Amino acid sequence: MREVLFIQSNKEQWKQYEKALANDTLLSSDYLCSMYLQVLNDLGYAQTFYPNSTVTQYLNALTAQIYQKIYKRKPIQQNRVKYFFKTEVPLIVYQYRSYLAFTVVIFFITVAIGVISGHYDQSFVRLVLGDTYINTTLDNIQSGDAMAIYKSGSSWSNTLMIAINNIYVGIRMFLYGIFAGIGTLIFLLYNGIMLGSFQYFFIAHNSFLQSFKGIWLHGFMEIIALIIEAFAGFILGASILFPKTYTRLQSFKIGFNKAFKIFIATIPFTITAAFIEGFITRYAKQMPDILNYLILVTTFGCIVYYFFIYPFLVHRKTQNSPELSPEYKTF
Repeated sequence: MREVLFIQSNKEQWKQYEKALANDTLLSSDYLCSMYLQVLNDLGYAQTFYPNSTVTQYLNALTAQIYQKIYKRKPIQQNRVKYFFKTEVPLIVYQYRSYLAFTVVIFFITVAIGVISGHYDQSFVRLVLGDTYINTTLDNIQSGDAMAIYKSGSSWSNTLMIAINNIYVGIRMFLYGIFAGIGTLIFLLYNGIMLGSFQYFFIAHNSFLQSFKGIWLHGFMEIIALIIEAFAGFILGASILFPKTYTRLQSFKIGFNKAFKIFIATIPFTITAAFIEGFITRYAKQMPDILNYLILVTTFGCIVYYFFIYPFLVHRKTQNSPELSPEYKTF
């Protein structure tokens, strides 16, 4: 690449870094590290092809300036946990919003496959859910309580086992992204088809309303958290497939860091869903409809707001503050 073209391609980014460094009071450590790796990469390129150029001297000085900011600046004095959930994760979600849209579309396609398969082949539902679950639930439906299966066992032990299992599933959904996103896609396909066939089973036996008022008390948080974990897996896969100006290893480290933060943000919702399933779902039939629908709307609204609406509000709030989150404004 000619030197003039190299400068034209990168000068706006360098100017943005200079502006951010000049206002680094609230600059995040993650962004400083990302900035350092990017400029260091540009410096290495310039030293190779333009060793005696002024652009090489400029990048060397900019790299040194960033290095000093990383190791000599005063740490940000704030509640790290509050910042993580209130600002950092929403901005990461906004940054990768196109990946989130892709994940949602793929998920609904897989659910539709499950519904259609269950409709045209009753044996498919048994294959996916297992004979034991199907036979037990059929007995419950005939006895008038389709959700009776949720009444067995201790509330505390059920909650603990459900939480552990769902977090384990979420970890797999996220980490399978390391296989260039294909692992996450396959696992999402499996879970989406299973959900579709599972819900169609109740529709086919005229128990949809009972299942909706019972299963989805905890299901909204549980399933949407799973979608978000798949979203994190696709971010991880994309960091390997599309390193952009980074080396593949640098891109993977950045992608893993951001995807892991998204996964961590799903854990409170997963635990809440497990608590509802263990303690509340068992009372779905006896529960007043107004309370039932209130819980349904609240659980759905909370997780949808946090992952699908709130990121846009945070971005809008910070877009005029380059010192706070400049790394999220280049996408």
